[in-house]
Amino acid sequence: MINLQGQQHTARVAFRRISMLKTAFGPAIASALDDDGVTEIIANPDGALWIERAGSGRERADAPMAAADVERIIRLVASALDTVCDQEHPIISGELPGTGERFEGVLPPVSSNPAFTIRKPSKIVIPLDDYVLAGVMTQRQAQVLRSAVRMRSSVLIAGGTASGKTTLANSLLAEIAEHNERVVILEDTRELRCEAKDSIALRTSQRVSLETLVRSTMRLRPDRIIVGEVRGGEALDLMKAWNTGHPGGIATIHANSAVLALARLEQLIGERSQSASQSLIAEAVDVVAFIEKTHEGRRVTEIIRVTGYDQQQGYMLQPADAPELFIVNNGDHS
Repeated sequence: MINLQGQQHTARVAFRRISMLKTAFGPAIASALDDDGVTEIIANPDGALWIERAGSGRERADAPMAAADVERIIRLVASALDTVCDQEHPIISGELPGTGERFEGVLPPVSSNPAFTIRKPSKIVIPLDDYVLAGVMTQRQAQVLRSAVRMRSSVLIAGGTASGKTTLANSLLAEIAEHNERVVILEDTRELRCEAKDSIALRTSQRVSLETLVRSTMRLRPDRIIVGEVRGGEALDLMKAWNTGHPGGIATIHANSAVLALARLEQLIGERSQSASQSLIAEAVDVVAFIEKTHEGRRVTEIIRVTGYDQQQGYMLQPADAPELFIVNNGDHS
């Protein structure tokens, strides 16, 4: 009985915090959060509020925010997450309570005034054919990616911030869902969507790192291992997992080109091990797709196949739209 009362009290407190946060957001942010077309909400230190929508880019909202209001939102989010955000701890990262959007807030002294961004998980899965119709990728590129899923090739999706990596990963997950396989998804925040009949999604916490999740995944009998974003020492465990009977995975990574994505993997693995990692990467990663945000919109500008590694000459790479083989030297990541 006491435990039940405690749970009810906790639920009431959580509900009250969420209600206060919704009020603090105001109509402009609340409307943007309810709009499925909105992908990101940005409150800058100068008081400007920016709304980014899928397909139309970022626009300044006609609703400037006072620094005090921005700070109140940040502190309410911190309270809802049972943490603090103040001058000694001026940065907060987490998910909005109740809805799960990714929240990043900063306070002085790291910024001139309070500021935050809200990243919304996509509720719309874009088929590869729609990418082709929109000019984001070519028909040939769509065929390569679809074939990679069918042949259980491991795909690394590279790009910059807000380039569309996660959205493309969701499109490939939709292709995977058509196969009768068990899919295990690992991520920091809820962004990936998978309609596979046999799937499980795991998320990190303050006590459980992505590195730990990757290692424990092996006991969950996955056919495919999907990682929302590789950005630390878990890269080593992921490469080993993809190499030991679990091909056909998908992961995203921040990089400025397809080739530099391989170099970035080397750097991340180097955080855990000083052993040479190129051969391990070449065995684990089959395809690298690079997507970028241009003035004309998002574009898949490069897809390469990784066919091996030569100690003298480097990675052996093959452009997806050309039959010839070419080699990239270890030291040449330009």
